Amino acid sequence: MGKLIEIRWHGRGGQGAKTAALLLADAAFNTGKYIQGFPEYGPERMGAPITAYNRISDERINIHSNIYEPDYVVVVDESLISTVDVTSGLKESGAIVINTEKTPDEVKKHLKGYKGKVCTINAGKISEETIGKNFPNTPMLGAVVKVSGIMEPQKFLKDMEESFAHKFKTKPEVIEGNIRAINRAMQEVQGL
Repeated sequence: MGKLIEIRWHGRGGQGAKTAALLLADAAFNTGKYIQGFPEYGPERMGAPITAYNRISDERINIHSNIYEPDYVVVVDESLISTVDVTSGLKESGAIVINTEKTPDEVKKHLKGYKGKVCTINAGKISEETIGKNFPNTPMLGAVVKVSGIMEPQKFLKDMEESFAHKFKTKPEVIEGNIRAINRAMQEVQGL
């Protein structure tokens, strides 16, 4: 199989980790990649830990399972670091991207000895300032695209703008806020 990138998302129900994984899959598909984007459900309730996944490849993907050795991990809710082994199987050649106010060095000591790249982004603050609400999934999308390099940032922004234009056609202010959130996250992610 050609270059295959696997991403595991950790969040809580209602934070948009599943939606972010699906949006990333759509954007990668639109650049000609083969994709998978899917959630893993447990107790389906607001606030419960959830996991979602992406596979992105230049060639057809024949694997149909959860992702156990991801290249990248995205943590939408920092509190999960103390309750979920977010670095389980994470390749040291990849990276973990965490929504937090802390620096990568401050977070690294809480990651059970993970020696790979640690990136942080204050996605909550960015979404509050650009969207007007705490929707951390949108800035986390920008951060993981920047950290992973899975697609050219400007192509990703254009695709997201078209996607949001379709989804929020009666709310142009929502489109602008989401695009600003993604763009800011790509600029402000730490640990690159």
